[in-house]
Amino acid sequence: MAKRILGRKLGMTQIFDAEGNLIPVTVIDCSQNVVLQQKTVENDGYVATQVGYEDKREGLANNPEKGHVAKAETAPKRFIKEIRFSVQCGENELASYNVGQEIKCDIFTAGEVVDVTGTSKGKGFQGTIKRYNHHRGPMGHGSGAHRIVGSMGPIKGNMKGKKMPGHMGHDTVTLQNLTIALVDAERQLILIRGNVPGPKSGLVEIKTAVKSCK
Repeated sequence: MAKRILGRKLGMTQIFDAEGNLIPVTVIDCSQNVVLQQKTVENDGYVATQVGYEDKREGLANNPEKGHVAKAETAPKRFIKEIRFSVQCGENELASYNVGQEIKCDIFTAGEVVDVTGTSKGKGFQGTIKRYNHHRGPMGHGSGAHRIVGSMGPIKGNMKGKKMPGHMGHDTVTLQNLTIALVDAERQLILIRGNVPGPKSGLVEIKTAVKSCK
């Protein structure tokens, strides 16, 4: 069964297993996940589950948003995502949830393999040395090309795929086959071995590993 949940990255820490080995983990807060809508083939042409995450103040929501969450009898949500699964991952486990029902983090278990999607840290406008790990030019006084791109050959204008200075980071990144180290159902926390994409307090999505579905 395929499953998915939203959360915020709280940061990294370390735990010890039963044998005393130190394990670096990322802590993710998965509280306040609520099913807002169940889409069906009869009504919408496809099957999907719409999930809202993290309450926000009534004053920050417009009337359409308030009306949408009123059907689920919950507060307006800061993030709303529609969850669909490919055929090879099997049935959507969230399809059995009722509108307004909360999704708990204990749908996952310790030792389970998952994929984690997040938005990477933004680095702003960067040159090719930082962006693509290019080599710098000579640093002597006679050189006028210390950190510039250098010769690009007989090209005219921009070429698609050409490695040029530009915006770096703030991309959607998915890390596959990460292992869940611990699930704290009482505090609605999931601890994942290693690091996950994005800064602290960034939105992440934990889902059934695609490669484990095959």
